[in-house]
Amino acid sequence: MNRETTNRIRFVLEDILPPFLRDSRLFKGVASLAWGEHIAHLARFRERAPFLTASEYEQLYRRHPRVHEGTDNSEACVRKIAADVRGKSVCDVGCGTGVLLKRIRGANPDLQRLTGVDFAIDDAAAIEGVEYVAAMIEELPFDDGEFDTVVCTHVIEHILDYRKAIAELRRITRQRLIIVVPREREYRYTFNPHFNFFPYTHSFLRAMHPVPAQHACIDIGRDIFYCEDKA
Repeated sequence: MNRETTNRIRFVLEDILPPFLRDSRLFKGVASLAWGEHIAHLARFRERAPFLTASEYEQLYRRHPRVHEGTDNSEACVRKIAADVRGKSVCDVGCGTGVLLKRIRGANPDLQRLTGVDFAIDDAAAIEGVEYVAAMIEELPFDDGEFDTVVCTHVIEHILDYRKAIAELRRITRQRLIIVVPREREYRYTFNPHFNFFPYTHSFLRAMHPVPAQHACIDIGRDIFYCEDKA
């Protein structure tokens, strides 16, 4: 299933169904027909967020069903990211299968370094020309300003200490930081292990505080595309 399809489903589930129905046991029962007990696991996962161990966190992500084909990004987001890359080195934090890195390389053939970082999916390690690093976003094993462009898509919503994660992304960025998060509302029963929810662009800008003067924050479909430049 591609992102465009799931975005249409999300529109119905998040914006059409009333909250009292989305949070009800009826919705949980219907959702369980598709995902079984994993729906209940996800709800408990969020409820226990402040008390989760690193092992519990990793275990859930490793067994979480892969919904999208290759990337969580819509085609519009992929094109926007690839066009906005600066410099000769790119790091994709939360690279997943590495599909986005391949699209970035295809649109920017002069890149000299492509690095992918993830902690639960290591598919990118098999891609020729991509340096794969297994690491958590809160503690990235790179020097300050090591990459011209740093990309992080559909990750911040999963991170409990998202301010620390954003600080790390900014730390390793030399020229441009690009972040994409889903524009969504919080409900008790969902199909994803998200901790943070950003229904509006200004909701996400609060998470990015302090926001530099050189930045852009726009809606692309049901995603928020954020870009900032180093002064």
